[in-house]
Amino acid sequence: MKVLIFNNISSGISDGAIYDFIRLFSAPNDEIVLRSVDASTDFTAALADASRFDMVVASGGDGTIAEVSYELRYTGVPIMIFPSGTANLISQNILQPIEVPALAKVAREGKTMDFDLGEFDFGMHRQGFMMMAGCGYDAQIMSTANNHKDRLGAVAYFRAAFENPNPTFSHISLDVDGKHYETSGVGLIVMNFSKIQFDVSFGLANLPSDGLLDVCVLATKNAWELLPSALGAALDRSGKALEQSDALQYFRGQEIQVTTKPRLNVEYDGEATSFTTPFTVRALPKAVRLVVSDECIEEFSR
Repeated sequence: MKVLIFNNISSGISDGAIYDFIRLFSAPNDEIVLRSVDASTDFTAALADASRFDMVVASGGDGTIAEVSYELRYTGVPIMIFPSGTANLISQNILQPIEVPALAKVAREGKTMDFDLGEFDFGMHRQGFMMMAGCGYDAQIMSTANNHKDRLGAVAYFRAAFENPNPTFSHISLDVDGKHYETSGVGLIVMNFSKIQFDVSFGLANLPSDGLLDVCVLATKNAWELLPSALGAALDRSGKALEQSDALQYFRGQEIQVTTKPRLNVEYDGEATSFTTPFTVRALPKAVRLVVSDECIEEFSR
């Protein structure tokens, strides 16, 4: 096999696990190229030759996985996720193992599934995401958490949530596949995959290959009003607690236009950005091919 190891050395904690993966994965006649990148790297240029390889192993956090997936959208190049970031939620959502020997086994077996991507359109710039994106309170949490992720890991997100109890309240206009809605709240989340930490689902269903995106409006005036919904989701995995909550409003569509007053900052897959509303977000059906485990195939082939 010809394999490109795309290793983001600025993601998470560098523990050297990717080198153990290379050792365990390697077999006679394999050609393995290790390409180290960081936050300053032009991912487009670094992945320009990806089609020459049988597989790209993307080592990094959710932001790295999202960028690699978006760069390789509709190319058919299989991407193996090697979780080495802070939260690694994409890896958790596809039931990827965390032990290096198990990851090497999944990669060698090479079973694949195609999943949707999300795409932001800000007019002069387009940005892909794989799991979740949002604006308002969600983006505020990601921005604050960036200051503590290296030291606290996933706990940084919870600390950031409690440090921002009064996010900006905004009027929100939505156009979902041509249907117009007016609402208000402290932000919204657009979901492809829906599960966050501790296997808690923030969406009514986890359907990352149906060609649609779920939109959840945080229809409250402060963060504390979201706590009952969050606790309900943690205790009741059926989604009923979320569906019945007055604090959350759900929409579903292939293309969603979002305008807010005032403007709200935007994040994608845990990465804070300099972009703000308004934006258009759309689903890219079955745009990325992932190397997955048998458990993932069983989960998403139902």
